[in-house]
Amino acid sequence: MSTTVVDQRPSLLLVDDDATLRERLARAFRERGWDVTTAGHHEEAMAAAGRESPEYAVVDLRMPGHSGLELVRDLLAVDASTRIIVLTGYGSISTTVDAIRLGAVNYLPKPADADDILAAFARAAEEPSVAAPETLQAPSLARAEWEHIHRVLADSAGNISEAARKLGIHRRSLQRKLQKYPPSR
Repeated sequence: MSTTVVDQRPSLLLVDDDATLRERLARAFRERGWDVTTAGHHEEAMAAAGRESPEYAVVDLRMPGHSGLELVRDLLAVDASTRIIVLTGYGSISTTVDAIRLGAVNYLPKPADADDILAAFARAAEEPSVAAPETLQAPSLARAEWEHIHRVLADSAGNISEAARKLGIHRRSLQRKLQKYPPSR
């Protein structure tokens, strides 16, 4: 009597334009027994999903070309049961809401490691609590400013002079602000 062994490893599609982060996370998930496919952009991710739809996906929000939000929408069009988490270094409330509305199960700020991602998938699988959250803690003004500065810098491809012009501040002032650590909430 012969029995076939079916691969019970969960499948994960990991999409991020940062190759170092992508491969580090892929290795961490593989070490935990996951079947991981990686992609660096929207088209590569859609080709991988077309070959074999993943059970789970981790998608970077900001990538060249199509955004992570478009990828969330397109992956769910291929397979509505794919559980997707959006990662970003430039999070905001509006993009979080957009990601959840499009069907992402959770949203995490970078840097996030495999344990953070697994915990986010686990939280998304839990039954929603009946009790309302105590309070939603808004980020401090300093934190919001820090995130805005880094978003503008990223949009300027790391060019400090261009970012300073867009922000309406002197280049040296921007450099001083960039040397500071991000404020805690």
